[in-house]
Amino acid sequence: METASVQNTLPHIHNLKKLAAPDDFTSQRLANVFKILGDSTRIKLLALLTEEEMRVSDIAEALGMGQSAISHQLRVLRDARLVKYHKEGKEAWYALDDDHVVKLMSQGLDHVRET
Repeated sequence: METASVQNTLPHIHNLKKLAAPDDFTSQRLANVFKILGDSTRIKLLALLTEEEMRVSDIAEALGMGQSAISHQLRVLRDARLVKYHKEGKEAWYALDDDHVVKLMSQGLDHVRET
């Protein structure tokens, strides 16, 4: 009886692609990505990078933080392959690593904005 009740309240779940259970290594990597995304400063930083490529100084100014703190956050995001950079002279320009990051952010925002 309870199962039918749950199915009736979540009909959209049945239309989703079923996920194969990941192996231990993959599960740990995914958990690490979600842990990294669990920081509000990193969320704001990633949101900025959905708009355009930016330098550390531009990000620091936009977020009202020091360049050292931003560099640290970018290093964490780079290690998780969420952002990438390229150098032009002495300046590094940061961007989102790929469209998957935008999808993660967008779906997460959709979820928390639901009423």
